[in-house]
Amino acid sequence: MDALLLSRIQFAFVISFHVLFPAFTIGLAWWLSFVEWRWLRTHDAAWRRIYFFWMRIFAISFGMGVVSGIVMTFQFGANWPELSRVGGGILGPLLSYEVMTAFFLEASFLGVMLFGWGRVSEKLHFLATCMVAVGTLFSAFWILSANSWMHTPAGYALAGGIVEPADWLAIIFNPSFPYRLVHMTLAAFITSCFVIGGVSAWLLRRGIQADEARRMLHAAVAFAAITVPLQILAGDMHGLNTLEHQPIKVAAMEGHWHPAEPGAGVPLTVFAVPDQEAETNRHAIAIPRLGSLILTHEWDGDIPPLTSVPPEERPPVAPVFYAFRIMVGIGVLMLLLAWASAFAWWRGTLLRSRLLLGAWNLMLPAGFIALVAGWFVTEIGRQPWVVHGLMRTADAVGEQSAGMVLASLATYVVGYAFVFGFGVWYLARLVRRGPVPDRDGPDLEGGERTPARPISAAGIPGEDQ
Repeated sequence: MDALLLSRIQFAFVISFHVLFPAFTIGLAWWLSFVEWRWLRTHDAAWRRIYFFWMRIFAISFGMGVVSGIVMTFQFGANWPELSRVGGGILGPLLSYEVMTAFFLEASFLGVMLFGWGRVSEKLHFLATCMVAVGTLFSAFWILSANSWMHTPAGYALAGGIVEPADWLAIIFNPSFPYRLVHMTLAAFITSCFVIGGVSAWLLRRGIQADEARRMLHAAVAFAAITVPLQILAGDMHGLNTLEHQPIKVAAMEGHWHPAEPGAGVPLTVFAVPDQEAETNRHAIAIPRLGSLILTHEWDGDIPPLTSVPPEERPPVAPVFYAFRIMVGIGVLMLLLAWASAFAWWRGTLLRSRLLLGAWNLMLPAGFIALVAGWFVTEIGRQPWVVHGLMRTADAVGEQSAGMVLASLATYVVGYAFVFGFGVWYLARLVRRGPVPDRDGPDLEGGERTPARPISAAGIPGEDQ
């Protein structure tokens, strides 16, 4: 294990945690906007209780996302200084735009959203909630623009081996960016949707706040029944774009090693054990021609195989292959559950179906698993490049020793186990309580809860509010 491999493991560990919380808060912020809109329309106390229930969960999740995001910044400078030196002229401004537009917007209105209930007008509080939600999308916009540029670089010029911006519009709206933005945004919404549905199903099964749980489950079912098919369509379009710009990544996703026979098409490999050294799949289960139909939308279409490039130009096939199937498999299960639940709702049997309620419970973490699997496909699949076609991952790492990286990785593991372990434990406590009658917003008396400490809006662990 050299410094390069350990740095890659450390980056994978940190990003796997970090991607969960921003994605969850993107969907949760827009859910809070919807719930408060319903409250303003009806002034039904149930919607108010739902709002405060999820606002506390949002406060904890937002705080953990900020913590993990700070670590990501340190990683770029500590482990990947050559990437910062060569590509910093483009990546630096893009990430700075995220701070100036998204983070400042969220920070400006977050305090009003968390602590302003009863202290500002209802419409102003609703505006604050909406602005926080808009800020989460701005953040996703700039982060995905920077990440997409690393996959499909455009609008740049090389000067002495340093990447310099030549056309900012081409840089920001690089060829893969629109597809990634839509795909990731829908993934964030769907992740939050299945958390809401899973929590509401859990509450219904235990008879806790049944009225609020019923409303949450109906909203989750309606949203999932519409957005999951849209996500499948967006994923198909994203796949066509990836095939155009990164065909070897698609070949790794499909375990496609050798050219297809003329007119035979590409089979869809349902399952296999990829053998990278032998350049073949072991124990393969495949459906003839279906791969061509899905990947190229043609019955006999072909894609460049992995053997069309030298071995050193190929990504690690097995993790990309398996992660892609996990992501797609979860998507299919989400679609089946959403449509089955919508049909049961139409028949009036949804709330009495222990099978469907139990399925929503089991699928609560499904969005998070699919998110991580999708990021593995995206990031491992672009190897050996950190900036596709411009800079290899091996050239981006610094001169740090393996011992230094191992020490920092161990520190991150211990720190994350404590911080995120406590955070998840407290989130579980909030979920078990369910939406309960509340005062007019968090109490600021005594200085215990303040906008300077956003997580304090969630309350003190164990207190009976």
